[in-house]
Amino acid sequence: MIFFEHHLGEFAALLTAIFWTVTSLAFESASHKIGSVAVNIIRLVIGLVFLSVFNLIWRGFILPTDATYENWIWLSLSGLVGFVFGDLFLFKSYTIIGSRFSMLIMTLVPPITAFFSFLILGERLTLFHYLGMTLTFSGIAMAIFSRAGKGEKLSLKLAPIGILYAFGGALGQALGLVLSKFGLKNLDPFAATQIRIMAGIFGYTVLITILVRWNNVTKAVRNSEGMLLTSLGAFFGPFLGVSFSLIAVKYTEAGIASTIMALVPVFIILPSIVMFKQKVTLTEMLGAIVSVAGVALFFI
Repeated sequence: MIFFEHHLGEFAALLTAIFWTVTSLAFESASHKIGSVAVNIIRLVIGLVFLSVFNLIWRGFILPTDATYENWIWLSLSGLVGFVFGDLFLFKSYTIIGSRFSMLIMTLVPPITAFFSFLILGERLTLFHYLGMTLTFSGIAMAIFSRAGKGEKLSLKLAPIGILYAFGGALGQALGLVLSKFGLKNLDPFAATQIRIMAGIFGYTVLITILVRWNNVTKAVRNSEGMLLTSLGAFFGPFLGVSFSLIAVKYTEAGIASTIMALVPVFIILPSIVMFKQKVTLTEMLGAIVSVAGVALFFI
């Protein structure tokens, strides 16, 4: 029990990675049916409903009215940076350089998070932590290359703009996480998630209005299968996943939490085998082992 309490942040980050594995599979399927732009705003609205009901039962507040002015400012900024800026750039990079290289560049999130947490929060990691971080995202990179590679030779002839978009996605995710911790203070993590999501909804509302995409969102709402998948993803993503990510950064260093949460590409291997009948390569298995070994170092 003492071990669990001492590593509460690390365990929360591990659960976050599991939740995000489920939500990534659900949102991938939903995006094919109703479009990624519609999924982005609908997932946040549904996630806000889940959070509001939960907080009403758990805390007695349907909205985070107990949050301070400072909480609202920094958490709203975090929501805009992470949900809107980060996700938009990441999804754009998928269309230019593909998810394989985009995900590889996203393994830069942990060191970028550690850098921002040092500048903004003054957090410092030990050499042991950096070793665990290096092993973890090295294993993730092995798994990503193997899953999408299918035997073809790797090419470094990537569109520079695609690399910049992917890096922008990594930057948004890392900075959003650090700003979340900075703005969290003594506020309940689930209430803090509400503020982040409301800011994200506001950002996407402005974006969809500018892009004149409300017709697409209306059509998406009428797609029952797409809405079911989006609801599933919203439950494990904006509701549980994002909330537990804030619990993680509250009880451990942001760089460590980010590293553990980056295990999604490794965790997704097993359901990919079961659901999509994909074969596991030796590189994937080695990558998974290396990643798990890296995460284990954070619990020593």
